[in-house]
Amino acid sequence: EIELDGKIFKTDEWTNIPPFILELTKRKLHQNPDHPIGILRSLIEKNMKDMGYTFYNNFKPAVTTYQNFDVLGFPEDHPGRSKSDTYYLNKDNLLRTHTSAHELECFQTCETPGYLITADVYRKDEIDKTHYPAFHQLEGARIWSKDTPNLEEQIMKDIESIPKTNIIVEDPFRQHPINENNPKQDYMSDRQVELISVHLKKSIEYLVNQVFETARESARKAGSTEPYLNEPLKVRWVEAYFPWTSPSWEIEVWWKGEWLECCGCGIVQQQVLLNAGLGDDKLGWAFGIGIDRIAMLLFGIPDIRLFWSLDERFHNQFNNGQIATFAPYSKYPGIKRDVSFWLPTDSLLHENDVMEIVRTYAGDVAESVANIDEFVHPKTGKKSQCYRINYQSMDRNLTNEEINEVHQKVESDLKKYFGVEIR
Repeated sequence: EIELDGKIFKTDEWTNIPPFILELTKRKLHQNPDHPIGILRSLIEKNMKDMGYTFYNNFKPAVTTYQNFDVLGFPEDHPGRSKSDTYYLNKDNLLRTHTSAHELECFQTCETPGYLITADVYRKDEIDKTHYPAFHQLEGARIWSKDTPNLEEQIMKDIESIPKTNIIVEDPFRQHPINENNPKQDYMSDRQVELISVHLKKSIEYLVNQVFETARESARKAGSTEPYLNEPLKVRWVEAYFPWTSPSWEIEVWWKGEWLECCGCGIVQQQVLLNAGLGDDKLGWAFGIGIDRIAMLLFGIPDIRLFWSLDERFHNQFNNGQIATFAPYSKYPGIKRDVSFWLPTDSLLHENDVMEIVRTYAGDVAESVANIDEFVHPKTGKKSQCYRINYQSMDRNLTNEEINEVHQKVESDLKKYFGVEIR
């Protein structure tokens, strides 16, 4: 059995959540007003206040496969459903992999035209400075009814009510959002798609503008004179694909000399609305933002593991309502180890499985894991892989003895569960 948030889940052959992941579900960083994740969430909500949105921040991380995949139209063979990607409590329950797992509930219960969800989400992933198995998303949606008198005029009024910005926008799809690669849905007219997409994009542009301009102002107050502080804020829109929206786009922000992927969005698939029991008269948009990467840039945080640190030298640098630049407090040396092995025939080992084994024993001491070599023996046909693991703590010096012990456990699990032959 697994107990999570007061509920008991019977384990089965799908259960694959290690203890350290269950421990992370207790942290709720997005609800901490003095943590960079919580500060960013509060900033977004402050700027969207009184614009017709309900804020949801208290959803529990355990959801059903129906909520996380089925209701959103994920096909049965979608890679996101695999045990190599997702943490399962059992066959029917899992840790949400995205905030969209709560769309059904929000569409059914929200009493305002729109909503914003902020939550921690969980996925098996790479180990490096920008990837972590727990991270945070903010999701928004807005709905209209076809039965609204003069619907198109109402949407135009809603567009006009969005506060204006000086942001420079590059959008080749603004007037013509529909094409063969990014099709509209049959239940909407071309004009409805055009108007709702404009409302969506202007809402996101406003949100992005408020967040990044706040970061710019905070940097100025801290004495920064970097050139980007005097550049106009620029964004561009590119076409995208998501299972639950069509047409779909992504917004990128020009920040400190590079384009930052910021947010995916689109017109909600009608089937998602029907699955939520809303009826065939509803239409609207949805977006999703990964908060962690944006927070890393705004607060100058070089390693995503720092968000989860319990070290007061990290936490004491941040206060509610302020975007402060992180000041590194230490740099401890790393210890590298390679693990090389022959794979058995028809091996099911996935790179994420290697990452998961390393995290199980090393925790946040694992700074990076990379597949550095892969080849097939010309005579035997056996396949070999070599992974390089960099063990490095942000809080203390590591010893060779403790890393050797961790590394031996990693090799042991690879042999035990995946039948590899250590080279």
